[in-house]
Amino acid sequence: MLTELSIRNLAVIEHVHIRFKSGFHVLTGETGAGKSIIIDALTLIVGGRGSSELVRYGADKAVIEAMFDLPSTHPVWHTLTNFGIQAEPSEHLVIRREITAAGKSSSRINGQLVNLTMMRETGEWLVNIHGQHEHQSLLDVEEHIHSLDLFADAEINAAKKTYQASYDQYMKLQKDLRELQETSKQALQMLDLYRFQIEELTTAELKVGEDEALLEEKRKLANAEKLYQSTSEAYDFLYATNRGLDATGKAVSRLQDIVQLDPSKLGPLMEQAQSAFYQLEDAAYQLRDYRDEIEFNPSRLDFIEQRLDLISSLRRKYGENIQEMQAYLAKITREVDTIENKDEHIRNLEAKLAKEEKQLGIAALDLSNIRKEIAQQLASQIEIELRDLQMERTQFGVQVGQILDERGIEVDGNKVRFSRQGIDQVEFMMAPNPGEPLRGLSKIASGGELSRIMLAMKTIFARIDQIPVLVFDEVDTGVSGRAAQAIAEKMSALSRGCQVFSITHLPQVASFADVHFYIRKEVDQERTFTRVQDLPETGQIEELARMLGGVEVTETTLHHAGEMLAMARNKKSRI
Repeated sequence: MLTELSIRNLAVIEHVHIRFKSGFHVLTGETGAGKSIIIDALTLIVGGRGSSELVRYGADKAVIEAMFDLPSTHPVWHTLTNFGIQAEPSEHLVIRREITAAGKSSSRINGQLVNLTMMRETGEWLVNIHGQHEHQSLLDVEEHIHSLDLFADAEINAAKKTYQASYDQYMKLQKDLRELQETSKQALQMLDLYRFQIEELTTAELKVGEDEALLEEKRKLANAEKLYQSTSEAYDFLYATNRGLDATGKAVSRLQDIVQLDPSKLGPLMEQAQSAFYQLEDAAYQLRDYRDEIEFNPSRLDFIEQRLDLISSLRRKYGENIQEMQAYLAKITREVDTIENKDEHIRNLEAKLAKEEKQLGIAALDLSNIRKEIAQQLASQIEIELRDLQMERTQFGVQVGQILDERGIEVDGNKVRFSRQGIDQVEFMMAPNPGEPLRGLSKIASGGELSRIMLAMKTIFARIDQIPVLVFDEVDTGVSGRAAQAIAEKMSALSRGCQVFSITHLPQVASFADVHFYIRKEVDQERTFTRVQDLPETGQIEELARMLGGVEVTETTLHHAGEMLAMARNKKSRI
């Protein structure tokens, strides 16, 4: 769960530090007081996009920190391990986000720098935020298939991976075939050029590293005379003229004569002199051998220079180095083979495509059959949740069908439209009243119905996705009376399994709060500040009275608020 949230210099918030508990948290206050800024802070913590406009006027940067307390079995720990972030499950998880007035952003998880992608993937396991207009996504039929797949990810995952692997291969083969069929006259005209280039590169018989080796050999051959003269002189100095070795040998002999007189000091010196003598002797022999191997070969030098000129010429035309030239040779060899044997390649690709289409159809049908089974389960569970939300007579359905398309793939004897998601067109349907047929949500659902359907779905998904924090930002807009009471009870029940936050203007919802935060705006010395107050019971009653009666808080509204709070507590004890 989220245990603490610290916000500095974010919008009108100068500094707020909030400690949270488990259960149902409600945030209330006048419009414009800054309730949504708390949600903005959480959005930034889970990887939302930030900008310099969020930084409080006059401040250098905005800083948001959140601390989570999670069980060791929670999937987020595995995600962090994959990112290389050291985090023990026994520790708290601390996320910090900074946004400067210049618009730069930095993020840390348990003190370690992370990029925004890593932060976002981590945040997906921690907080799920539902805005007041999110229920409108239920009107987008294209999104329904994603909700269905999320509901049964474990059952559908293997079949979906099999289908998508086949889909990717099928699309690649289609692309290859299309490109081959569209081979133009210009490509045919390039055939002679390709053949010439292949001949030129093949005849050259280039070898990787050849140019470096030739340059080294050229350097030795071109300087053979200088090398011979210098090594000869060095050898003579060491050995032939009896200068170096003779003098060193005599020094060793003298030391051997007197070493017994002062062995502690002269012994090590004699050993050094002997070592020097042997090293000089070895160096002299190696110089002699090197000198004797020096080659004077003008014809070989001419060959090397011609070969390097050839490589340089080919490099200007075919690549920066021999590896690139060899890669280019392999590429144009394939091009020539493709052009010369176009018809055969087309036949082979068509055969592969037909075989892959058959496999794709089988995989698509398997995926579709699983979705149809899952669709019935999802519809049944949503209907159960809707009964608790004053929609007990509503029928809900998840329609899974296909669209015929002559350019599609064949499934059960019909050509159907397909995409990377499969062949299915999924749509959520409902019938608000008995005796009416199921129709698409976009055609008949009201705003209040959409809000409750979305809450029903989030209740179901909360049992699946293990996300510990759910945030509802005025999702109860458009409902009142018994429906508002039902939403409050549902959120309270939902908070038994995870931490739930709700920004609301409905007293029915606020009365069910386990923790009630009142957000207010103050002006001090012509600066605006947002304050967050954890309300005690008396404060809850006063806030509920304000929500019930508006500006005027009377004894009647206070009494009504007290009764509402008592009834909510009684109801919560039985949830």
